[in-house]
Amino acid sequence: MFKRLRFLAEVNPPSPAFDAVDSNSEVAFLPMENIWPGSRFDTSARKPKNQVAVGYTRFQEGDILLPKITPTFEASRSVIATGLLGGVGTGTTELHILRPGSLIDARFLLYSISTHDFLNLGKAEMFGVAGQQRVPDDFVRDFPIRCLELDEQRRIADFLDTETIRIDSMVKAQEQLLTALFERRAAGVTHAVAGQEFIDRKESSLMWLQTIPSHWNEIRLGLVSRMGSGHTPSRTHPEWWQDCTIPWITTGEVKQLRNDRIEELHETRECISEVGLANSAAEIHPKGTVFLSRTASAGYSGIMGRDMATSQDFVTWTCEFPLLPAYLLWCLRAMRQDLLGRLAMGSTHKTIYVPDLQMLRIPFPSRSEQKQIVESIRSTNADIDSAVDAIQRQRELLAERRQALITAAVTGQFDVSSASGRGCNGGS
Repeated sequence: MFKRLRFLAEVNPPSPAFDAVDSNSEVAFLPMENIWPGSRFDTSARKPKNQVAVGYTRFQEGDILLPKITPTFEASRSVIATGLLGGVGTGTTELHILRPGSLIDARFLLYSISTHDFLNLGKAEMFGVAGQQRVPDDFVRDFPIRCLELDEQRRIADFLDTETIRIDSMVKAQEQLLTALFERRAAGVTHAVAGQEFIDRKESSLMWLQTIPSHWNEIRLGLVSRMGSGHTPSRTHPEWWQDCTIPWITTGEVKQLRNDRIEELHETRECISEVGLANSAAEIHPKGTVFLSRTASAGYSGIMGRDMATSQDFVTWTCEFPLLPAYLLWCLRAMRQDLLGRLAMGSTHKTIYVPDLQMLRIPFPSRSEQKQIVESIRSTNADIDSAVDAIQRQRELLAERRQALITAAVTGQFDVSSASGRGCNGGS
């Protein structure tokens, strides 16, 4: 027997009231980024009540919080609100609030909205523009929930609690291993560009290194490369954006570079035209030019795999003999945290300014040693990346198993106890 969710729980009920006398006190605040897969969340953030009285969703202890917007809905990031300061919390308006009634166990309801059917059907019902689609209230209210006696609901929930905790602990262990591998990868790059295999060393003047090999030098990039940048042709001239054939690097390309696996960039999302190039400060940089994002997603770098132009968000270095582009690339990646911590300005959007980059210096071994360093980094990273891929695939399989298990238990595809539900009373 099934009943529509609205007969088992209030959907988006009236907000719990704040104490007007105590309006300046703080309340638990739950941003969307603090809701994670596996029904995990963090309510340690606080906001004054008078700041969230309008324009925010309010909920109370025991409510189920269901994200309504893509991609958090599809990721099944629903939680039962617990541990709230004063029993009341607040968060984004992109949450559906479900308040379980007397006929349904909150945990069973949480698992019911974590099944394949609920998520797949909800995704099909989403409305709005791409990237901002939302699950409508009516879909949530009308979704059929398998109606069982409370004792049977709790037995299923107990079983799923045990099994999902076991799976989640395995996922957590894998996340810790991934973190260790990422740290090992980054440390390996720094180790290589610092020439740590050489015993005879001297003090380094670089902020991100303590020592370098005694026979190495340190050099300002401008002495072994030509620094450049880019520009955006005016959008007010549509004719400048016709017959666009010149690859044009923008911040949209940073997504390809975030994991530091790709060295060379060969394709861009946008191109500019010869006319646009001629009527702007953009310039074509030759294949092999190294580029660094200095705004928005600051600190990420790559090598042009063909002749390309960039927007003004990038700085470029066209290497001169004997500097190898790949060696410079790995130096930039090794010093990323130093660049962001020491040179990046701004609280919301970090920017690294050109005058600071003009003074950038790197360790400078011989060209043959540069080649050896690059080959060593590539070899070590290949082994680590292979291990990372295997672990991430295991995580995906565990996530699939978790959801399949929830779906099977909630929908009665297998019996988790000897007792059987006889249905519940109420509306249909």
